[in-house]
Amino acid sequence: MIPSFTHSIRGAVWLRWALLGAALSFVPAVRAQIKVGDPFPTLQSADLDGARPDTKGKVLLVDFWASWCNPCRASFPAYGRIYSDFSARGLALVAVSVDKVPADYAAFVRKMAPPFATVRDIGQKLVRVVQVPSMPTSYLVGRDGRVRFIHEGFHSDGTEGEIRKEIEELLGEKAAPQP
Repeated sequence: MIPSFTHSIRGAVWLRWALLGAALSFVPAVRAQIKVGDPFPTLQSADLDGARPDTKGKVLLVDFWASWCNPCRASFPAYGRIYSDFSARGLALVAVSVDKVPADYAAFVRKMAPPFATVRDIGQKLVRVVQVPSMPTSYLVGRDGRVRFIHEGFHSDGTEGEIRKEIEELLGEKAAPQP
């Protein structure tokens, strides 16, 4: 028996869909990056090496960095100034290293001696959850725990000035209950 033309077309269409489905099953699931308006993951639940600051009811600046990153090196003095100027008014700042080698992290922190909290993302869990696009990237989180501003990269005085204005804005808002 010779298959009809219609059966051949149906078979070809079915085969095409089957192959497409098989190919897509090997594509990893893509999660969306944390964006403005999203809740920021709690630092207490992350696998971080180092003391985490108290963040309850505070404006939080989270900076993701690496010891090999030149803009990260340039950002630390600016974040030190920001922390010194705003911590008494309700700003918490934590710098999260993505360094895999503990000695690289420790040498950077020893050299820079920041006045704010620094931690190392041991298993790269927090950086994967947040989907950090590049080093450095900072997230400014409101008292309500939601991301309000994101800064990808560090561009000297320009970035520092923007962050200062945004912190002023967030500190000026009434404290809202955290979710």
